[in-house]
Amino acid sequence: MHRIPLILLLCGLATPAPAQAPPACTPVREGTVACLSGKLCACRFIRGGSLTGQRDRHAWDCGILRPACGTGLVPPSLGQSQPMPPPSLFLQVPDRRER
Repeated sequence: MHRIPLILLLCGLATPAPAQAPPACTPVREGTVACLSGKLCACRFIRGGSLTGQRDRHAWDCGILRPACGTGLVPPSLGQSQPMPPPSLFLQVPDRRER
């Protein structure tokens, strides 16, 4: 009976640590880069507008055109050209002499 509170206490201590928030993108940090979620994000000024519903602000640019970093990099072995195997299909062309 005394083991149940001990087990519950140990389960509570085994939870993972909370994720760290990315550094704040401020005018002082404009132009700096940081590796966030496998992307090399840049801190830059983003214009707002009435169409987007956003105000002018500094924010991290982690768009699709940004390069990968950290664990998101492609392994070097995948960048090498490997010979592509031929397709496994055989097309039979009908002989015109049979007609």
